[in-house]
Formats: sequence, C-alpha cells, structure tokens
Amino acid sequence: MTSKKISGITATNLVIANMVGTGVFTSLGFQVSSIPSDFALLALWVVGGIAALCGALCYAELAVALPRSGGEYNFLSRIYHPAIGFLAGWISALVGFAGPIALAGLAFAKYFDGVFPGVPQELLALGICWLITGIHLIGVRIGEWFQNISTLIKFGLIFVLIIAGIFFAHPQQIHLNPGPDAFGTLLSGPFAVSLVYVMYSYSGWNAATYITEEIRNPAKNMPWALLVGTAGVVLLYIVLNYVFLLTTPKPALSGQVEVGLIVGGSIFGNLGGRIVSALISFGLVATISAMTFIGPRITKRMAEDLPKLRIFGRATKSGIPWVGLLFQILLVTIFVKSGTFETVLVYTQFSLLLCPFLTVLGLIVLRIREPLLERPYKVWAYPLTPIIFLAITVHMMVFVIRDRPTQSVLGLITVVAGLIIYFFSKESGQTVRSK
Repeated sequence: MTSKKISGITATNLVIANMVGTGVFTSLGFQVSSIPSDFALLALWVVGGIAALCGALCYAELAVALPRSGGEYNFLSRIYHPAIGFLAGWISALVGFAGPIALAGLAFAKYFDGVFPGVPQELLALGICWLITGIHLIGVRIGEWFQNISTLIKFGLIFVLIIAGIFFAHPQQIHLNPGPDAFGTLLSGPFAVSLVYVMYSYSGWNAATYITEEIRNPAKNMPWALLVGTAGVVLLYIVLNYVFLLTTPKPALSGQVEVGLIVGGSIFGNLGGRIVSALISFGLVATISAMTFIGPRITKRMAEDLPKLRIFGRATKSGIPWVGLLFQILLVTIFVKSGTFETVLVYTQFSLLLCPFLTVLGLIVLRIREPLLERPYKVWAYPLTPIIFLAITVHMMVFVIRDRPTQSVLGLITVVAGLIIYFFSKESGQTVRSK
C-alpha cells in the first residue's frame, strides 16, 4: 500500500466522477421508448436517487467498521464467507469497472463523432481508454490531479446545460401530474427495467469504499465523501433530466444513445449541439479516469489474499497496481470489440445488482451478529434505510430476469465462473483476512 493518500475532496470527486458519466447522457433515450408519462420519467430518477442514497449510507457504516480497501470484496468476505467476497471482487473486476469503462469509451466515441464525423468509433473508444490507463500508470499524484480537473470541467458543462435549458431554450410542455395510472406505472415491468438504466447512471455511489486505506482519515472522510457525492449527484440528475424533457421533444430522444448531443442541438442549435457534444466527450474522460483508478485496486487486494493470483497484485514502488491496470484494459478491449452499448449495459448492471444487495443485507446481519463491533459511523434511520434499498433492488432484479433473460443468464454464468476460479485459486485451509 502506498503511503501517499488522497484527500477527502478527491475521494468525493471520485464518487461524483464514477456516478456522472455515460448513464445520464444516454439513459433517457431508452426510457422514453417505453414510458410515456413525464411524471414517471422523473420519478425514475427520484426512486433511483433514494436507492443510491440509502446504499451509500449503508456502505459508509460498513467501510468505517471494516476499514480495509476492496469494497464488497472486503465486506462480503468478512460478513459471509471468503468465497462470497471473492465472487463480489470477481464481478467488480470483470464487469463492475471494465464494462462501464468500455461503455464510457463507446459513448465518448459516439459524442466525438457528433463533432468530427468519420473517425472509426471502435478505434477511438479503445484509444481514449488506453490513453487514460497510461496516465494512471505514471503515478498517484498525476492521476489525482487529472481526476480533479476533469471532474470540475464536467460539472461546469452540466451547469451550463441546466442554466441554458431553463432560461434560454424554447420549452416543451411537460405534464408532471401523476394521473390515475401513476401507481400502476411505478410498479410496472417497463418502469423496473428502466430503473436499471437509472441505477447504472447512479452506479459509483460506493466508489470510495474500494480504496478505504488510500483515503486520509477514512472514519471522517468516508461517510462525507459518500453522502455529499451521492446527494449532490441525485439533485443534479433530477434537474438535468427535467431540462432534457423541457427542451427536447420525446420522439427525438426515443431510442437514441447521444441524448446530450440531441439536447444540446435543441438548446443551442446545430453548431451549439456540436460544441456540447465535444464537452460531453471530455466530461466522459473523468468517468473513465475514475473507474480506471479504482478497478485495479480491487484486483490487487484479491491477489494479496490469494497466493495463486499473486501476479495480479504486483505494483510499482509508488503503489500503482500496474498488472491490474493492464488486465483491466485488456477486459475493456474485449468488451468494446464484442458488445453493443445496450447489451453491455444491461449485462453489467444485472451482474452488479447482486453484490450491493448482499452487502446491504450484510449490514443487517453484522448488526445482529456483532452488536459490540466498533462503528464510528452508524447509518441513519436503521433499519428503514437498508430495507428501502433491498426492496428496490429486488424489484429490479425480478423484472430484469423476466424481461431480459439472455443478459440474466450471462450474469449467472459470470457468477458461476467466479466461484470456480475461487476454489481453484485458494490454498487448502486458507481464509481471507478481515482487517
């Protein structure tokens, strides 16, 4: 572990940068295709935001009670069994970061194509992902500086979109009255599947827990990084999607990935839309950077606990997990070359619903099993907070299995493959350290 630790501000920026990325600039195009109600479309972001906040608060308690890097890998190994922890780490390493990095790279290429058409998108997606990996191989301080600057630029872009959309655009008529069928819509299959896209947009609220030991004073900075980062993004997303609906006709958005480009064109005209598209492309760089920074830390932690995977734990003198970074970019390359945007998105999100569900359930298990465990921070409104998160997650999983069986089966295969690798990798009688 490197002695150079990141600040609470950088930890918060990592949460924000992991959350604000591909999803918010692409999800609405898939949602308006199946949900006509403006009220329900905005309710998606409210419900998803509630789930993300509840999850972040639960993770904050676990992170300071079990202060070791690795996120779900650490939590589930400690609460349940090392095999379950390894499964979470396997999913995170395989699809939790590599998949979303590939998605962000593909989105970067699509938005870049809106400015400079004709550049091969696959090549461009791979190029930006490899470039950022190279930056993070240089050192922690360079990566931290790059992360903070790119996150600030991303936020500047979003505020410009919001202000211009509210005060200068020609508004569409929005109907925010719930209507008689509102409750049924919120419980429907299309709403649950659309919520998967929303939760993908919110994914990253747990980012700081993967690098607990690299954060200064985690008992203080961890809860604030998760809470401030998540709450800020939730508010931002609700307002931003309101602006999207206010400024752009829904038929123009339906089925489209480049939502930001279309909205930018509606607000600023063709030239302005291309400028916005260029800025969104740069904003996605911050997302790729944040996930590139965190993902290899999980691989490194797993390698430290499993001697047969020791090669993945190799790091430079300054603590950069270079083998993990190279392994991650190899997976990113495979994802970019083998899957469409929507297929990769649903597959990765379904696979990742399982780990937060088990983790938040584990918070309740740990409260019952170890009531005297030192907890510098305790989740607000327990047990209501974890119960809300668990209920929303189960609701999504049921409908995703029903409506997206192919991606669900692929997710199940990923889980089984992880368990097989674990039992071949562990030494006889080996256990994973809890702290």
